[in-house]
Amino acid sequence: MSTDGNERKKARKTPEELRSHRWYGVNDLRSFGHRSRTAQMGYSREEYAGKPVIAILNTWSEMNPCHTHFKQRVEEVKRGIWQAGGFPIELPVQTLSEPFQKPTTMLYRNFLAMEAEETLRSYPADGVVLMGGCDKTTPALLMGAISMDLPTIFLPAGPMLRGNWNGATLGSGSDTWKYWADLRAGKITEEDWQGVEGGIARSPGHCMTMGTASTMTSAAEALGFTLPGFASIPAPDSRHAQMAAKTGMRIVEMVWEDLKPSDILTAQSIDNAVTTCLALSGSTNAIVHMIALARRAGIELTLDRYDSLSRRTPVLANIRPTGAYLMEDFYYAGGLQAMLAELGDLIDRSQKTVNGRTLGENLEGAQIFNDDVIRRRSNPLMPDNGLAVLRGNIAPDGAVIKPGAAEPHLLVHTGRAVVFKDYNDMAARIDNEDLDIDESCVIVLQHAGPVGAPGMPEWGQLPIPKKLLQKGVRDMLRISDARMSGTSYGACVLHVAPESFVGGPFALVRDGDLIELDVPQRKLNVLVSDDELARRKNEWVAPEPRFSRGYGAMHQVHVLQADKGCDFDFLQRGGAGTTSSEPEIH
Repeated sequence: MSTDGNERKKARKTPEELRSHRWYGVNDLRSFGHRSRTAQMGYSREEYAGKPVIAILNTWSEMNPCHTHFKQRVEEVKRGIWQAGGFPIELPVQTLSEPFQKPTTMLYRNFLAMEAEETLRSYPADGVVLMGGCDKTTPALLMGAISMDLPTIFLPAGPMLRGNWNGATLGSGSDTWKYWADLRAGKITEEDWQGVEGGIARSPGHCMTMGTASTMTSAAEALGFTLPGFASIPAPDSRHAQMAAKTGMRIVEMVWEDLKPSDILTAQSIDNAVTTCLALSGSTNAIVHMIALARRAGIELTLDRYDSLSRRTPVLANIRPTGAYLMEDFYYAGGLQAMLAELGDLIDRSQKTVNGRTLGENLEGAQIFNDDVIRRRSNPLMPDNGLAVLRGNIAPDGAVIKPGAAEPHLLVHTGRAVVFKDYNDMAARIDNEDLDIDESCVIVLQHAGPVGAPGMPEWGQLPIPKKLLQKGVRDMLRISDARMSGTSYGACVLHVAPESFVGGPFALVRDGDLIELDVPQRKLNVLVSDDELARRKNEWVAPEPRFSRGYGAMHQVHVLQADKGCDFDFLQRGGAGTTSSEPEIH
């Protein structure tokens, strides 16, 4: 235990200082009701009196295949809590199922963040175990818990096993796009396509490529929110179940120590998480989520800071879509702990973590067992620039690209714009034989951002027209105010801010305009005069709102743009350490 840990141990809470004491320990009518209703559920007072009440926020559902094992894992978490002298309460919260939820889980990320925060505020929780993994569940749960600032530990779902079809190793998402292009080009048969369908996802767990799920669970570990090594373990591995029980045991001690997110999150720990995402060549979605997480903690993370860290961080994880391997291989090669250790002085090892030790202490003894999967700093997959932030007259507040996922000749490119006004326009015309387009053109999709889509869906890997696929074209420059899946690849410029739907200059791009991209210089411009852009802006008419009621109506009014993390404007004011604003519970 570190010195800080010993200091926390000396200041351990007493049972009377537990938050749940207000529900269970007071001798009044309200507490009588709480105790009698707990007895109604089959618990005697000895089972919970004076013990930490641990909320388990479980995102399991029958519409989330990534979390199918959570029914069992939650029992293992409870076992650990009981063994450590706590009282577990499972609280189901909204699931965000990337494969199923329309128009996009991103529309509902803030919904789950609000639900997590308000669930913890309104029930007798002294600490919380967050159970997530599928893309948006990780940032959403952490955002809510950071704002509530109770002792918090995260349980990552873990990646699924490798896919397999006819002897070929398949990676979720990445090989979906690859074989879909081959099917559209006539290179594989419908029977082949069905074979891929049956073999690409064959166990519980989230995507085993370096998509948003593995990127964000790895970021959560680098931030200090998981037990060391947990994020890399495949979901079906028995060690995943063991870590679930240890997670339950640890959160009880965290309550007594009063170890909260505000004790863990610093500008340096945020930098650690961003550096981790970059060394993994992680999902571009992590930019939006990490900015939102940081701002919940009152820490300003900007696109410029992200780009600065990218310029110094080597890509060490040889994982699809940028690399060759999958998360199962990454785990066997030493996992995230080995990669963090290899990053050396690029990581601040003094930062606190949920087990009471520093990140550096947790990395002691970590080894790389396959240095083709986890590269040495002397032999990186890429020396730097896992992500790049672009600016220019159509993206004054920034846009992003993943250079390693693009064909190199497209990183400096000028081409004629072919503009689609929205997704439906694109879907209707992209494969039209009469579409005036060739491989040198730039495909532009507007009205795909946080407000305009709505919800900023993963439409950014825009399809290449069928007639070009049949010629062998597999990459083109594509620009949108949408996101793309972390499992996607290609020369895709994303997150253009401000978005077109709210009147950003990206709305002013028209068919035939020349667009210039220069990734080394971080430039993205439409080659149109300022006077012409001003004239077009004067003619621009705001679209009708997408929603007239419900959550969507709230979302379109309060969601921030991509460069600010797409959180709600009224939620970023309160960060970690602000629970003094919590109303007194009677």
